Amino acid sequence: MSKVTVVGAGNVGATCANVLAFKEVADEVVMLDVKEGVSEGKALDMFQTAGLLGFDSKLVGCTNDYAQTANSDVVVITSGIPRKPGMTREELIGVNAGIVKSVAENILKYSPNSILLIVSNPMDTMTYLALKATGLPKNRVFGMGGALDSSRFKCYLSKALNANTNELEGLVIGGHGDTTMIPLTRFATYKGRPVTDLLDKETLDKVVADTMVGGATLTGLLGTSAWYAPGAAAAYVVESIIHDQKKIIPSCTLLEGEYGQSDICIGVPAVIGKNGVEAIVDYKLNDDEKALFAKSAEAVRKTNSVLNGLNVL
Repeated sequence: MSKVTVVGAGNVGATCANVLAFKEVADEVVMLDVKEGVSEGKALDMFQTAGLLGFDSKLVGCTNDYAQTANSDVVVITSGIPRKPGMTREELIGVNAGIVKSVAENILKYSPNSILLIVSNPMDTMTYLALKATGLPKNRVFGMGGALDSSRFKCYLSKALNANTNELEGLVIGGHGDTTMIPLTRFATYKGRPVTDLLDKETLDKVVADTMVGGATLTGLLGTSAWYAPGAAAAYVVESIIHDQKKIIPSCTLLEGEYGQSDICIGVPAVIGKNGVEAIVDYKLNDDEKALFAKSAEAVRKTNSVLNGLNVL
């Protein structure tokens, strides 16, 4: 019997839980939140759609009762405050660092063998924090951002090409930030054809720019962080773990020399299966791409340095 816990029943967490249940990714989906009644209410609301949508997954909501999360295979951590218009992901670090550390430690009391998928922002730094604070092996603590950024990349490619999104391949690596992510246009394809053969440089540059501010664009429109795509992206990663699909998904994982970087959690293509991050895939970057990746890593390290003054490591 498979079990997934989603910590944080806000928009992203609830969407993730809903997708997990609807797609029957796990036999049981638990939502936990600090706010009384929210996770219980949303879980009950979702469960009442089972007869309409035809899924069999069990949904449970609980308020701060970590015992309900016991023996989870995967735990998705979405806890923390969302972005507001004009706010960067990095500005969330002071509040969210303490929350993420506390959640990770409490989860492991009841699910010591679980895999932790980090969604909370700033995601690269929160992943690094969770990994260091828990002492878990690196395959069991990683971040979701690359799956979301790559989905947005394919969305904008689809618009530019007037093509079916599901017939496109596109990867985004680097930090999960408006200025640090790197859409790899050179590796993007439409039904096997390089998009660089199908779109001119000006159009591709716009696709890249739109992808990089994809989250900020939605925050400006909605007045808060997006949730449908982030929630679905987290569920997509969980599905690859629970069903051992071994999909190659750009994921924020600890590097130990790969891509020329060490002691940093940042987005790179990774094989995701039942053991979490099972392998890092080496895409042969050219000199320009290597330079962009190094610059992205430098920015992530700068954000990580803030942790030193927060007494959380």
